[in-house]
Amino acid sequence: MQAPVTLALIAVTALLSWLAFKDRRLADRLILWPPAIARRHEYWRLVSYGFLHADLAHLLFNMVTLFFFGRLIEQVMAQLTGSALTYPLFYLAALVVSILPSYLRNQKNPNYFSLGASGAVSAVLFAFILIQPWSLIFVFFIPAPAILYAVFYVGYSIWMDRRGGDRINHSAHLAGAAFGVMFMLAMEPRLLNVFLHELLNPRFG
Repeated sequence: MQAPVTLALIAVTALLSWLAFKDRRLADRLILWPPAIARRHEYWRLVSYGFLHADLAHLLFNMVTLFFFGRLIEQVMAQLTGSALTYPLFYLAALVVSILPSYLRNQKNPNYFSLGASGAVSAVLFAFILIQPWSLIFVFFIPAPAILYAVFYVGYSIWMDRRGGDRINHSAHLAGAAFGVMFMLAMEPRLLNVFLHELLNPRFG
């Protein structure tokens, strides 16, 4: 399966994350820090934060997920729109949209930082689930239908976002997931009928 954009996103993210692991100044320059945007107009941080990760496990989880689901979404978007630019624009827009709720809540909070591609990866994952809701997704090596995973994922993210305390940006996961679905439907409204048909005709695997 050819997916040059997905592979390029993984390569750039892995490289920048690895460099930032060793260079605190680079991390400080790219991380989402609201005062830098509000006071210094460093708007690139609304995108660049997504190319940094907290540690190797965080990086691997996001990039492995992107590898398995991003390749199909890249091909589907190119086929539906006839443009290779749709998918990278979708991914970058997902980074912005997924972080906006957190940014708006913390505009005046100098102690708030955020990093990681999880919001955009959630957008990719839920775009995939919209197309293939009964595909099996392996969660901690346990196979589960994608649509059931989606229900659990949304419910857990809402609960943890309200509870807080684990330093994971669950609101970015939720916003990214919603953006992934809405983008796909705005791009091709007939996908809703495809989703409903698939949902009513379970086919595991």
